[in-house]
Amino acid sequence: MSIREEVQVMVWIGGALVLASLVAVVLRLRAGPGPNSVLENLNSRIRAWWVMILLLGGAFLAGPRAVIILFGLVSFAALREFITLTPTHRADHFALVIGFFIALPMQYWLIWRDWYGLFAILIPVYAFLLLPIAAVVFGDTTQFLTRTAETQWGLMISVYCISHVPALLTLDIPGYKGRNAMLVIFLLTVVQSSDILQYVWGKLLGRHKIAPVLSPSKTVEGFVGGTLSATGLGAALWRLTPFNVWQAALMALVVTMLGFLGGLVMSAIKRDRGVKDWGHLIEGHGGMLDRLDSVAFSAPIFFHLTRYFWTP
Repeated sequence: MSIREEVQVMVWIGGALVLASLVAVVLRLRAGPGPNSVLENLNSRIRAWWVMILLLGGAFLAGPRAVIILFGLVSFAALREFITLTPTHRADHFALVIGFFIALPMQYWLIWRDWYGLFAILIPVYAFLLLPIAAVVFGDTTQFLTRTAETQWGLMISVYCISHVPALLTLDIPGYKGRNAMLVIFLLTVVQSSDILQYVWGKLLGRHKIAPVLSPSKTVEGFVGGTLSATGLGAALWRLTPFNVWQAALMALVVTMLGFLGGLVMSAIKRDRGVKDWGHLIEGHGGMLDRLDSVAFSAPIFFHLTRYFWTP
């Protein structure tokens, strides 16, 4: 993708955020004085989007390697949040060092080198086997299975899954050379828009809770409205991708569904840990994982579907 195309797409997304910001201002004026939790939440979401778009736009303009480095830092922050909320023992420190300072940078180095064969199995095979070995050598068997599984899945979600976003830049799609950054934009726009649209539709029409224990704010109406809206958005963005209109709609539907289910999984983990947010890194949104929970579950499937059906 040329610099001109990148700028055009970022300007288009920036225009959408400007419109959203203006709508939020109008709603705030119409609501009158006094606190309004719904509008405050909406404004916080918009501000967080501004920060993310500016960072991502700068990385795109700097080149693919800058995008890889950016998501490597994102994975580090996400893994730190995940591990912070899980109980660890002194015996786990060696395994954590391996996760943070060997597995994580190696995963992104493999993307940098476009080494798909090892990138695809480094964490789900080698790291899954090595981490419990690194922990067991200290002989601490207290909650060993729980501690090991938490470290393994922290690495899986925070590093392996998220790393599939910049991995989209490595795909060799016939007739699409140099435009892979558009796939990243398509994925993030659809998944994150689905999250916001489900919230908006839920506030407008929501009556029936879809998962009252896991996420009391999610409703059936919000889920249906947000999913259909995000699927339509994906179809409208088909020109950014190697897909036709119906393929783009189907891919958008798949990642939207996975994003929703992934959000429920991450909510279940937070409920189990007794916390509302993963952290406090992003104002109004908690931690990094609070913003990327949906992306983490949708990115690997989107990557592999695209690789399987659209590459030689």
